Amino acid sequence: MQPLQFPTYQFRFKNSENKVAIFDEIRKKFIILTPEEWVRQHVVHFLIHGKRYPKSWINVEKLIKLNGLTKRYDVVVFNPDGSIFLLVECKAPEIKISQNTFDQIARYNLALKANYLMVTNGLEHYFCQMDYENEKYHFLQDLPNPINY
Repeated sequence: MQPLQFPTYQFRFKNSENKVAIFDEIRKKFIILTPEEWVRQHVVHFLIHGKRYPKSWINVEKLIKLNGLTKRYDVVVFNPDGSIFLLVECKAPEIKISQNTFDQIARYNLALKANYLMVTNGLEHYFCQMDYENEKYHFLQDLPNPINY
């Protein structure tokens, strides 16, 4: 897999039915390694080891209902009260981040109501803080550190 714009992390790999799988610390199982999964696992390690978000606050690839359709988000970080702190949308490195990507995460966020959004293809990262009162988001240089509870 190609190098990404994240720090270097230690991952666990195994071969499964002639395919490479990577261990997901959150789901506690090996996942077939696709380009998007490579980005997702870097995000998980960035959140845990870089930003120091507790593992227990992080959720990966869960189903949500949007207008009667079933969708799957990539990564969510919860607040201790159960509200959503951060919603992350991961794309494979060859997928350019576009307005469509932001539209997708915005649709997901209509249901989830996260405080912050992150969009990444592993090479480019965008961080936003939601402004619900004015119905827009503000771009940030980085994600905030977790609040100690």
